Amino acid sequence: MFAVIETGGKQYKVKSGDEVLVERFDVGKNKEVKLDKVLLLSGDSHIEVGRPYVKGAYCEAELIAEVKGPKVISFKYIRREKSATKIGHRQKYLKLKIKNIHKGA
Repeated sequence: MFAVIETGGKQYKVKSGDEVLVERFDVGKNKEVKLDKVLLLSGDSHIEVGRPYVKGAYCEAELIAEVKGPKVISFKYIRREKSATKIGHRQKYLKLKIKNIHKGA
């Protein structure tokens, strides 16, 4: 059984036991996360598509760590102007382990 979930404006295909890197969001002090934006559920021979989400379906996930992505460098240079700007960025992610996928009503 797998599900397609939406978080951070992106979609992820997940199964029980998967570890997923998602964009960081506020989880507070909880180690347990409930992802309720399920777009698609697929069972043994049954596929359920949401409009836009599957009613009552959600995924239980456990927060493993907060990690940083790779460094991305933006370098702007204007010739003959003695102008150069270098800016770096590292995106923050949450590493989640999918524990369970619950079907809708």
